[in-house]
Amino acid sequence: MMQVVSTRKESPTGYFEAFFMNASMSIFFIDLNGIIHAVNPFALSELGYRKESELKDKKIETLLPIEYHNRYETYYKTYLKNPFSIKKKKKNELCLLKKDGTTFSAEISFSQYKHEGKHYIIIFLNNTSAQRNAEDKFENLNNQLETIVEQRTKELLDTINQLKKSKEKLDEASAIHKAVLENAGAIIISTNTEGIIQSFNPEAEKCSGYKADEVIGKLTPIAFRCQEELKQRAIQFSKELGETINPGFETYTAKAKRNIQQKDEWIFVRKDGSRFPVSKIVTALRNKKNEITGYIGVAVDISELKQVEENLRRSLQKEKELNELKSRFVSMASHEFRTPLSTILSSAYLIEKYTSEKDQPKRERHLQRIIASVNMLTDILNDFLNVGKIEEGKIYTRISEFNIRQLITVFTEEIKHTLKNGQTINYIHEGNQMVWLDTSIIRHILMNLVSNASKFSSENKTIEISTICHNETLFLKVKDNGIGISKEDQKHLMERFFRGANVADVQGTGLGLHIVAKYTEILKGTIEYKSELGKGTEFIITFNTKTGLHEKDTAD
Repeated sequence: MMQVVSTRKESPTGYFEAFFMNASMSIFFIDLNGIIHAVNPFALSELGYRKESELKDKKIETLLPIEYHNRYETYYKTYLKNPFSIKKKKKNELCLLKKDGTTFSAEISFSQYKHEGKHYIIIFLNNTSAQRNAEDKFENLNNQLETIVEQRTKELLDTINQLKKSKEKLDEASAIHKAVLENAGAIIISTNTEGIIQSFNPEAEKCSGYKADEVIGKLTPIAFRCQEELKQRAIQFSKELGETINPGFETYTAKAKRNIQQKDEWIFVRKDGSRFPVSKIVTALRNKKNEITGYIGVAVDISELKQVEENLRRSLQKEKELNELKSRFVSMASHEFRTPLSTILSSAYLIEKYTSEKDQPKRERHLQRIIASVNMLTDILNDFLNVGKIEEGKIYTRISEFNIRQLITVFTEEIKHTLKNGQTINYIHEGNQMVWLDTSIIRHILMNLVSNASKFSSENKTIEISTICHNETLFLKVKDNGIGISKEDQKHLMERFFRGANVADVQGTGLGLHIVAKYTEILKGTIEYKSELGKGTEFIITFNTKTGLHEKDTAD
């Protein structure tokens, strides 16, 4: 451990020995040539050294990898030219070299100090390695946060109590104290016993939107608290402590005055009314007689941590939904695949038995059954793959200008071979033919709607498709004369895996209309439908044909 004597002539730390020895950040006193004159115990421990003599009289650059020497020199020279410019930057980071050769990242800040006519530079180094791993080590970060807040509170309180012991040391100690407060990275507010604010550090100003002269001697910390939360905490603390706690400053100090130091999460209210979460500890300041003389609160903004927690929660929920989707598909597939696979197997077996020329019609019939079964399996797999891409956000639009009439005409020619016996498609178009949309998504929507129309209609029925394009609006309509949808089932029509009560005998996944709804949403369209049992169903999808005109195309 480093030995710091109290005589100013022997150490540049002088009267700041207590703070210097107990601070929870790395502190170096160097001269203008960069020679180390004093190193605090925290720095020795963090860098892996046991004695101050191992570092004393060496240049500060020995603690930096070679590639960081220029960056340090830039920070240092910038600070010497203008002591305030370095503070305006959000981050001034370096990589520190431990005694064992390992490294860690640290944020550097400077302050100045004159002792017996000599000019010293105080270097503060905060280890920032943990912050770089916040997302991967969220739980550890919460634990570290509690430890850091408790340590800073204790250390600041110890420092304040030590500074009060000697009035003659106050002026010199205030310079160090001010440097710490300005670089602590935490909201620090002290009050008297009545709750009136006595000190308000720069971080508190930055986070609250208040200036120190607006609050010191005028407001209490309750000005930054949500009133509804205060009432809830008053009820909570009353139950925990077994006595009535009134909402207000009493709630703020209830545990501190009972020597209970506990990290609590609160909502901090800014001057403009906006809010953010903080992790807070309040400690009672006591004199030698153990009488409370005031309170000090230390709070750290945990917005980023909360966001990490929320992102993790959403990711877990998304993963859970995808797993449920896969489980549903496996369950559904095991049922839906059984019939077409059985059909393929039996038809293939029978084809082998039909060897004569007169059996050709039978062979063709079974070949058609095999083709239909394979198409059914393909549709099921395509439905699942499309839903998977949609749920994972992997569907991207490729907007282009195309002829909607031409696209649907070609589509009807391609799909007519998959319809039931005698079913036909009647297509008409009205208005402009050129539109700006995604051709692939439009084809997917048509495929699902026409396949459903054929599936839920009997043989020899007509499927009607119409497109109307006027004033940059496209109406796409698909109408069948099938079994229709009941009013009760219409409420759940677009839900995943939902199938109407009247389609139990018709094979399907219950994903088609869900996919149509999602694709329509991706193209910023709207979908409506009209249906009546026994009289068929009509779907009407509306698009703005200029929606994607100025959007940048992205690749899938």
